[in-house]
Amino acid sequence: MHLNFHFLRFLCPRIQEVLKGFEIKACFSQNKDELIIEFQRNGELRYLRAHFLSPHIYYSFPEKFQRAKRNSINLFPELIGEKVAHCKALNYERAFYLQFESGAILLLKLHGNRSNLLFYKANEFEPLRVFRNEFQDDNTLDWRSLEKDLNLSQERFWELEGNASQFLPTLGKIPREWLKNKGYLSANLEEKWQLMLEVIDMLESPIFSLVKKDEEVYLSLLPEEEAIAQFSDPLEALNELFYKALVVGAFEKEKRQLTKHFSEQLKRTENYLTKAKSKLLELETAPPPSQIADVIMANLHAFQDGNSAQNLLNFYTQESIRIELKPKQKPQDLAAQLYRKSKNRQIELDQLKESIESKELQKLHLEELLEELHQLEDFRALKDFKKRNGQETKISKEPENLPFRQFHIDGMDVWVGKSAKDNDEMLRNFVHKNDIWLHARQAAGSHVIIRNAVGKIIPKTVLERAASLAAYYSKLKNESLAPVIYTEAKYVRKVKGSAPGMVLVDRESTILVKPQGPSEEIAK
Repeated sequence: MHLNFHFLRFLCPRIQEVLKGFEIKACFSQNKDELIIEFQRNGELRYLRAHFLSPHIYYSFPEKFQRAKRNSINLFPELIGEKVAHCKALNYERAFYLQFESGAILLLKLHGNRSNLLFYKANEFEPLRVFRNEFQDDNTLDWRSLEKDLNLSQERFWELEGNASQFLPTLGKIPREWLKNKGYLSANLEEKWQLMLEVIDMLESPIFSLVKKDEEVYLSLLPEEEAIAQFSDPLEALNELFYKALVVGAFEKEKRQLTKHFSEQLKRTENYLTKAKSKLLELETAPPPSQIADVIMANLHAFQDGNSAQNLLNFYTQESIRIELKPKQKPQDLAAQLYRKSKNRQIELDQLKESIESKELQKLHLEELLEELHQLEDFRALKDFKKRNGQETKISKEPENLPFRQFHIDGMDVWVGKSAKDNDEMLRNFVHKNDIWLHARQAAGSHVIIRNAVGKIIPKTVLERAASLAAYYSKLKNESLAPVIYTEAKYVRKVKGSAPGMVLVDRESTILVKPQGPSEEIAK
């Protein structure tokens, strides 16, 4: 209700009491949606801080404000030197004005997302300047036209058949909700009138409560059982609302977002560990393909005379197994294929064990981060936390306009080119020399980048997962294991006149991975 007329009628006399005789020394903005006005009298300072960034529309009159040394611009030069004479709320309107000794007026129009500040010279009714120029109608707004004269008699209430919004349009969300909870909609006309008198009586009582609900803090003039603070001074209530709703509220919101971010990472890590351990158990307990290869090699004679299918005794398990050859396939070739598969499976086992070990460390790290986050109590500590944990770098362009898909793997950004042409654009306009570049070996496919602008050591789990994406987004997608080359981006160069996506690599390493596409685990 801090934008509501019923609050402004209490606030404005208090502002006049505090600011009368103060002279404006500065008027500036540090971002396009916030205006700061500095008032001074005999060395005493006061500020008007109007923050109009939707949906957080707040204003306050603090005693202290630290102006930034950079990125600050002076505005409303005509205000400098003006002395406050009066402060008045416009009748039944979400607006009030400061009138200066010269007769000039500064109007605060508190119309939600269309809130604005307008400056009028003495005896003029079209603004000389407005703060938010995007609202064209404000450039010709006569502030006097905002005032209303409401008839709050019982006769008019009867004529309107108890329509609360028409009878008192300034009620606002909280009083309307109170009426609804009291059964206003189903009450008869006399009962509605009594309820209306009751809510008007509460709105005329100078008790101001701050209430926190669904992580949001708001001001109420109604009795609130769950109030987190109560005030008899409307100015104190307003300043405390600004602090709790905007300053503390923004801190808590960002802290919640980070907590959610790391909690989701922890959940994905735990899910990965569950699946990886299950896969590891399956690989360790299943017989190796080399056993079948041994059986085939011991029974090559069974495939003579063109036989392509045979039931053979597995002398490792003493069970009968059926071996079927593909057209024109030799049993020796099938056995060789199974020997390779068995060897690759050992590689997969080794990589899986290393990944599980790395994920266990990551799980512990995420649990520590969440505990540290829980202990943070102010923006300074949160900023330091974000800096230490790489949460400040953002991509400015919209994702759909980027030439690459984005993934997040163990705290690191991984990009995958969308096409051959996009591969070139990504390398030309987005990649830094210390980033890690990956590509399926000797196969057409997407370029993959592990963002590493500060030259950190890339965890093996990140390298393997990025390589699995490079294999998946290539012609090797359907292979059981695929070779992927990787190097620092500074060793990758484009030759003039070469086809889109074609590059030369001056030095490289190779990793063997299983092609794996994007999953919930790495979705960004």
